[in-house]
Amino acid sequence: MSEQVQNTQDFTEQEGIRRAKLQELVDQGQSPYLRTSYPVSHTSQQIKDHIDTLTGQDVVVAGRMMTRRIMGKASFAHIQDSAGRIQVYVKRDDLGVDNYQAFKNFDLGDILGIKGKAFVTQTGETSVHAEEVVLLSKSLKPLPDKWHGLQDTDLRYRQRYLDMIVTPEVRETFYKRSRIIDAIRSYANSQGFLEVDTPILHTLEIGAAARPFKTHHNTLDIDMFLRVETELYLKRLVVGGFDRVYELGRIFRNEGMSTRHNPEFTSIEMYQAYADYEDIMDLAENLIRETALAANGSTKVNYQGQEIDFAGPWPRVSMAEAVKKESGIDFFSWESDEDARKCLKEHKVHVEPHFTRGDCLAELFDEYVEEKLVQPTFIIDYPVEISPLAKRKPSDPRLTERFELFITGRELANGFSELNDPIDQRQRFERQVEERKKLGGLNASVDEDYLNALEYGLPPTGGIGIGVDRLIMLLTDNASIRDVLLFPTMKPVV
Repeated sequence: MSEQVQNTQDFTEQEGIRRAKLQELVDQGQSPYLRTSYPVSHTSQQIKDHIDTLTGQDVVVAGRMMTRRIMGKASFAHIQDSAGRIQVYVKRDDLGVDNYQAFKNFDLGDILGIKGKAFVTQTGETSVHAEEVVLLSKSLKPLPDKWHGLQDTDLRYRQRYLDMIVTPEVRETFYKRSRIIDAIRSYANSQGFLEVDTPILHTLEIGAAARPFKTHHNTLDIDMFLRVETELYLKRLVVGGFDRVYELGRIFRNEGMSTRHNPEFTSIEMYQAYADYEDIMDLAENLIRETALAANGSTKVNYQGQEIDFAGPWPRVSMAEAVKKESGIDFFSWESDEDARKCLKEHKVHVEPHFTRGDCLAELFDEYVEEKLVQPTFIIDYPVEISPLAKRKPSDPRLTERFELFITGRELANGFSELNDPIDQRQRFERQVEERKKLGGLNASVDEDYLNALEYGLPPTGGIGIGVDRLIMLLTDNASIRDVLLFPTMKPVV
């Protein structure tokens, strides 16, 4: 142990002082790392909540010492545990001279165990009158300045544990994240959906736009890919007889990072047999409204200075109608793909040589409409070219029964009446594979097993995928996805 403490690493002055204190404890046979447990009886919040019945009663708390005021023969400190902070009153006459001196020698950040009696000070603060103070773990690094916290944003994400120690609001965000996920599951379960797990490792590279992470299975000597969605496996289960299924879990996409994107993220996908996209929009609206109520106690939330109201009913507007309203451009006036591309060029909107009418409509939507959709709005009836798994509209085969939900100018959910025609699905898969190969996916291939499942018959089905992290951003008023991920992906420090 002595060699571990006195190594050759360079330390700051404060770190050197703390290590010297640790060395002294080790030399005295009092290493703080030897204790394996401590009999905690209450959290700080439990004592505060029940102080009327706990006053004068024995309590045992443990946590990190965040503040301390030494006043001769008596001192005050604040201990922080998972539930918050509580004041501790420490007197030399209660602990004894040696133990009181040991307490005075502890550092902010040290983890302490406190046994004593609960009481309320004359100023009305719930506290613990200490009868025993034990050092349970030594903090060898000083905490950030209490007035300024952890200012370096990059360091906050890299050292989330430190961010959580010094910033109570960060801990509250992740407590709320857990409540939000519980609420999502609770609502899905209450509607008769069955939660399932499907493979994360796939043997096929599928998907047109989403680039997968690639790995290699040594025993089988084959390349494998981390999933970019859960859709095709979940719909196999609908074929197999599960009428309502969902999966809430991690998705992986080998793409860029931003305030809205992380290479691994959480989504929920839900599929309901004998339902169409209108039914699924109802499901999405009710699920998100109930989740907002569970998380915040209201259907209204404040997000980055904007009040968002989830009360509903939410508007349902066709993509073509939304584009025409904002730009004056009529999708239905184009007679060919060439007409569409020419129109975009005239309006100085980005266009690629291979763009179809559907691609052009989507590009115009991104340019003129998306950022204006602040309150919850369903954009419906997407072009077939950008909707490879959605059922065509019987009234217009150029479009599909697909929707996306937009809030604060961001897409939050994507859903549709599922394509269950195996012949049409094969044709769209083949086109999707061609597009994927143009984007560098040389191993892209048609999922023959999924087509085989469709040939046994998929009932009319509606489905949806919801970006859980983006929903949590909304409900916790966080502008960056990194603020709602405990450990966001970061570029390694060289």
